[in-house]
Amino acid sequence: MISGIGAAALRIAQEVGGIVLLTGQVLRALVPRPGAGAWIDGRELWKNLYKMGNRSVPIVVLTAFFAGALMMLQAGPFVKKFGATGLAGWGAGYAVLREIGPILIALMFSGRVGANNTAELSTMTVTEQLDGLRALAIDPVRFLVVPRVIAMVAMLVALTVIGDLVALVGAAVVGKAMLEIDFSTMYYSIVDNLKPYDFLHGVYKSIAFGFAIAMSSCYFGVTVRGGAVGVGKAVNAAVVASAVSIMLLDFFLTYLSA
Repeated sequence: MISGIGAAALRIAQEVGGIVLLTGQVLRALVPRPGAGAWIDGRELWKNLYKMGNRSVPIVVLTAFFAGALMMLQAGPFVKKFGATGLAGWGAGYAVLREIGPILIALMFSGRVGANNTAELSTMTVTEQLDGLRALAIDPVRFLVVPRVIAMVAMLVALTVIGDLVALVGAAVVGKAMLEIDFSTMYYSIVDNLKPYDFLHGVYKSIAFGFAIAMSSCYFGVTVRGGAVGVGKAVNAAVVASAVSIMLLDFFLTYLSA
C-alpha cells in the first residue's frame, strides 16, 4: 500500500512538473522575438477560436439557462415564504455570477473542447506529425500549442459572459412562470444588490480556468505514448486533471477574494 501511494505521488508530481515546464515554454513563446518570424500562426488561431467558441455556444446556452432556473427553484420558495421577493434576483444572481456560472461552463468546456484538443494533439503526436514540424525547424509549441491556449482562454471568458446572461434570463423566466415573481422585481433585485465586482469575480475565475484547461489538455496531448490506447488514456487524464484544477483554483480564488 505504501509503495502504491508513493508511486501515485511520484506520478502526480511528474505530471504537475511537466505542465509547469510546458507553461514556461508557452509564456516564453508569447514574447515576440526579432527575426523569429510570425508571433503566432493567425490561421491556426482563428480556426481554433471558431471551433472552440462558436460551436460551444448551443450547449453553453442550454446548460446556463437551466442552471439559472435551478438556482431560482432553490431560492424562490424561501424568499416567498419570508416575503423577501426583492432578494430573489440577488440570491440567484450571486450564485450564478460568482460560482455556478464559471464552474459549470468551465466543466462543460473541459469535457467538450479540452478533450477534443487532447485527442487532436495526441493523434498528431503518435503519427509523428510533431516530429515532422521539428524536422522543418517549426516549433510545435509556438505553432500548435500557443494558438490553442489563447483561443481557450478567450473563448471560455466569452462563453462565461454569455452563460451568465442566459442564466439570469432563465432565473427570471422560472421566477415569473412558477413563483409569480415579476420581471421588474428580478431586475431591480439584481441591479440594486449585485456589484460589478460580482460579475468580474466570475470573469477572473474563467481566465484561470481556461488557462488550466488549455495547459492540461495540451500537455497530455503532446506527451502521449502508446498509440491509439495512449490517446484514450491521455484524453481521460486531461479531463480529470482539468476538473481537479478547476476545483482547486476555485477554492483558492474564492479564499483570496473573501
